[in-house]
Amino acid sequence: MKNFAMLGKWHVHAEGYAKELNSLPGCRVTKVWDANAEQAALWANSLNCESASVEDILKDDTIEGVVICNATNEHPSLIKRACASGKAVFTEKVLALTEAEALEIQAAAAENHTRFAISFPHLSEPATQFALETAASGKLGTLNYARVRKAHNGATGNWLPPHFYDPVACGGGAMVDLGAHPMYLLCALLGEPDSVQSCFTNVTGKAVEDNAVSVLSFPNGAIGVAETGFVSARYPFTIELGGTEGSLLLRDGEVSYCCAETGNQWKAPEQLPPRLPSPLAQWAQAERPEDIPSGFAMEAAVRLTRVMEAAYK
Repeated sequence: MKNFAMLGKWHVHAEGYAKELNSLPGCRVTKVWDANAEQAALWANSLNCESASVEDILKDDTIEGVVICNATNEHPSLIKRACASGKAVFTEKVLALTEAEALEIQAAAAENHTRFAISFPHLSEPATQFALETAASGKLGTLNYARVRKAHNGATGNWLPPHFYDPVACGGGAMVDLGAHPMYLLCALLGEPDSVQSCFTNVTGKAVEDNAVSVLSFPNGAIGVAETGFVSARYPFTIELGGTEGSLLLRDGEVSYCCAETGNQWKAPEQLPPRLPSPLAQWAQAERPEDIPSGFAMEAAVRLTRVMEAAYK
């Protein structure tokens, strides 16, 4: 049996991660921590496990790994401590708020041979995999444009917790949180951008942006557009790709493409790749750092922080 601990219930996905770990064969959550001791106790009771301090969790040799879901600005200290303790580390995005902090985490993970993964869940989805594979195959020619939009109505629907609008804890608003998904996908498609320009606005009067677009340029002339927001209801997750020989459109898992392979007609693929286990499942069931796919390993996590820092600058 593999034992894991949850460090923080700050993030909205923390409960889901704990339940997913408990659903995986041979895995279980044995301890939880949160800065709010009362909340931690209630959480532990719901999971039928123990509420404990960070110190107790990190020195517990029966615990193999920890899931980091505390405030984003607290990631560096907690992740470095977890690496030093010898625990495997899974973290909610983003890794850190600055490249300097991300590089410190990377060094700590390398020094301690930490099995690390970050939550980039769209990389496991069949339609997204197809889009990435088609782009990499050259079937669309040279990719010169990509647009990714992921948005919800967390602010206008009043269901996001208030601390998601804390500029200190979060380091920003919609882009640093939900916009991380478009950002890591654009990097997976086009590589490392050489410039980022942003337009961030505020619809609901929060202390951070709730409506955001960043435009990324790449050394080969390609343009990437990352769109996000907390103010759009029922907006479909969207990927648009344009290349010199064809294009691809994805909306909420439905994908079609047009290139020489399709007779230059818009067609849906005959078959999509199988859904992969979630990043959390792949991390929990891995044995070595080398078992973690590169898409959500440390280099990709540091790159996201670097690009996100540029977007806010």
